[in-house]
Amino acid sequence: MRWCVSIGMVAVACALAGGDVPSLVAPSLAAPGAQPPTAIADEEARVDVELILAVDVSYSMDMEELALQREGYAGAITSREFLLALKTGPTGKVAVTYFEWASAADQKIVVPWRVIDGPESAGAVAEEILKAPLRRASRTSISGAINFAMPLFEANAYRGLRRVIDVSGDGPNNNGEPVTVARDAALARGITINGLPIMAKQTHYATMDIENLDFYYEDCVIGGAGSFVVPIKTREKFKEAIRTKLVMEVAHRAPELRVEPAAAREPRVSCTIGEKMWQERWGR
Repeated sequence: MRWCVSIGMVAVACALAGGDVPSLVAPSLAAPGAQPPTAIADEEARVDVELILAVDVSYSMDMEELALQREGYAGAITSREFLLALKTGPTGKVAVTYFEWASAADQKIVVPWRVIDGPESAGAVAEEILKAPLRRASRTSISGAINFAMPLFEANAYRGLRRVIDVSGDGPNNNGEPVTVARDAALARGITINGLPIMAKQTHYATMDIENLDFYYEDCVIGGAGSFVVPIKTREKFKEAIRTKLVMEVAHRAPELRVEPAAAREPRVSCTIGEKMWQERWGR
């Protein structure tokens, strides 16, 4: 079941409802000949979720949005709600990595895999996020971000009950392979993809914006057990949306208020709309 979440009236507490967290064993994604991750003690290796934060830094994002995005993730990780959500899992720990992406060939890890198990480790990760220089790059390849993210699960030493890719972005895929191909490859490996479509400014021809980006993310990007979308429709909601989304991912709870199941039908927005727009405007 996939969900679209309206953050305006969603109480964060709804993501912390009771219930057991189902286990998930994901098949190997390691490339042939790849070195195995460094071994650590079994108890230390277990976490509730392996969470990849994949963050858009394409040129359509202005510098204020990039700063708000960084601050939003740093603030969410150190928030009281997030730290309470940690306690709902059987281990009370999550493994997190944060990378930024643009084109199919442009991904940069800002924070390598880190375990968050309380305020101190959360603060250290937040500091790493905030201290890295802001950057922007050309094109938008959600598929490239997903393809870059998948092997990162095998490159860490942790064993999560769930594996989640958290994708934020303000436009459709316009570079690399079709987004649905990458999405389906991730879902086939038991990975869940959640979305944070950024719709905080008016659509503009020059920046490849589209109407109903939330529909595009629902129908073309996200997938897997309990997957959901939290759209950001105003700059004032940046930090609240990111916090809500991370709390839900860590607590593994679909919100019980003001949600609508994503339609089980043909995509409402073409999953190749970004590629078509790029071809029409620049002929390549």
